Amino acid sequence: MRLRLFLLALGAFAVGTDSMVMTGILDGIADDLDTSLAAAGQLVTVFGLAYALLAPVLATVTARWDRRRVLFTALAVFTLANALSALAPGYGTLLATRILAAAGAALYTPTANAVATTLVPPERRGRAIATVLGGMTVATVLGVPLGAYLGRADWRWTMWLVTALGAAALAGLAALLRDLPAATAAPGIRERLAPLRNRQVIAGTFTTFLVFVAVNSVYIYLATAVRPATGGDQDRLSLILLMSGLASMAGNWLGGRLVDRLGVRAVLLTGGVLGALAYGALPLLSGSMPGALCYAAVSPLVGWSMAVALPHRLVSVDPPSAPLLMSLNSSALYLGLAAAGVVGSTAIDVLGGRWFPVVSVVAMAGAVAVTLGTVRRPPRPQAAEETRLVSPSGV
Repeated sequence: MRLRLFLLALGAFAVGTDSMVMTGILDGIADDLDTSLAAAGQLVTVFGLAYALLAPVLATVTARWDRRRVLFTALAVFTLANALSALAPGYGTLLATRILAAAGAALYTPTANAVATTLVPPERRGRAIATVLGGMTVATVLGVPLGAYLGRADWRWTMWLVTALGAAALAGLAALLRDLPAATAAPGIRERLAPLRNRQVIAGTFTTFLVFVAVNSVYIYLATAVRPATGGDQDRLSLILLMSGLASMAGNWLGGRLVDRLGVRAVLLTGGVLGALAYGALPLLSGSMPGALCYAAVSPLVGWSMAVALPHRLVSVDPPSAPLLMSLNSSALYLGLAAAGVVGSTAIDVLGGRWFPVVSVVAMAGAVAVTLGTVRRPPRPQAAEETRLVSPSGV
């Protein structure tokens, strides 16, 4: 049982590495394919946009498929796409293979989470999902720095790494994942989008979008932002990415506990303010390795804490629609990732490689403003008790 969950997590690790590793190899891609850094950054934009748009469509198309077939198809497409990326002779071909990889990822991730819940008793489903999603988090610690390290010599080695991870997950699941329950009918696209009529859902998804624009406008171009500290040295960049990955894991762990203890509003507001301060300080911190490492420790810690609170907020709006709301949150996340590639590259062109993180300050401030205007302060325990005593149900 644990081995099968581990293999599902390995697939998530491959997907997470693929979606984030471009940060460390954009310079190499731009040089090798004779294109600009901004154009190379659009590879991240295209991946995120394709994922966000294809996820609900592919889920609907494959709703009646056996789940084992869906997983194998998703990983096969994902693995093939990354092999083609490694062999891409030019920018146009690489762009097309990134869309194909996003299709495989968009089909794999939600299916893997659903399958994980069928492999364990109901009381362990939360931990099963956490195990699979843990593969995404670990990707920031191991996959991204390792991919960046391999990319020092040739960015294509990074793509071969992701290909190998996808192939390993596919082979393992083919051997060990059997006898899954039959798939139930999935809602259509109209039903998936029905919660968008709720203003709180609109505000929640827009907040997710703004937060991930803020986070990724800097993260995608982190090599540019910290170049004064690294001097273009790939080993130093890998160290910064490793620090960022460790902080991401800590933020994911801390965020769940802070949401339970303090509530969504407190986590989003505190995290938003601290995140904006970190982005504003980055042009100054990036002048030295200690400063860059300080930023790499604080910013992901804050960002991943908020990433836990965002879906929690959406689900609390309409708990019976939790699966649909989680899907919408995922789409908003990847739309934010897609937009961040454009926003970040435009900011570099307008503000320069040192001051472009200011755009993330603006996006995060927007997320704080939306949260202030749409998320109510939780009632104090004493006030809640008084309300219960005077209400008809409390008589």
